[in-house]
Amino acid sequence: MPDGGVARLRLPVGERDHVQGPAGAPVTLVEYGDYECPYCRAAVPIIQELQGVLGDQLRYVFRHFPLADLHPHAQHAAETAEAAAAQGQFFEMHAALFEHQEALEDEQLVQYAVDLDLDAVRIRNELAAHAHAGRVREDFESGQSSDARGTPTGSSASARSWRQSRKHTPTSSARARRDMSDNAPSRASSGSALSSEASRDRDTADHG
Repeated sequence: MPDGGVARLRLPVGERDHVQGPAGAPVTLVEYGDYECPYCRAAVPIIQELQGVLGDQLRYVFRHFPLADLHPHAQHAAETAEAAAAQGQFFEMHAALFEHQEALEDEQLVQYAVDLDLDAVRIRNELAAHAHAGRVREDFESGQSSDARGTPTGSSASARSWRQSRKHTPTSSARARRDMSDNAPSRASSGSALSSEASRDRDTADHG
């Protein structure tokens, strides 16, 4: 890891990513998350609040970092999110998975697809075939190359940003909001894995 605990985001934000917010936003948050991690779930309202406050100044990116040894349902949950992405509803499934974090068995994952009016049979088949496992693995490996070892871990892709790591150590919501909204945020309440980067590089994307 580089001196000072600052790690570069090795895989730039691009067309492959799931993104909310404009490509030209001055602040980008990249989250390496796990759908079964309670700290990632606790960060959801913090991120939503930031999106409400910062508006088009914030670009939010989610990447998968399932910790299978700790969270046995996280891999299939991530694959389900990718299966939903293939049908144009990544962030809708993303929200459902965090909302129902304690119910991530395969049959429940398929039910969330039904609830979202997706092709649930297709998603069931893709889960069985691990059709999206490679995509999840790409995210995971990009996290590892950016020095992610668990949740939370942050990486940065520009000299104007920095990394914060608080392994499963919760912080108060007020402190998290203050830290995250102070120029280029990198720490979320309750610990989701966040990276922040200055988007002067203007790497691509507004797609989910």
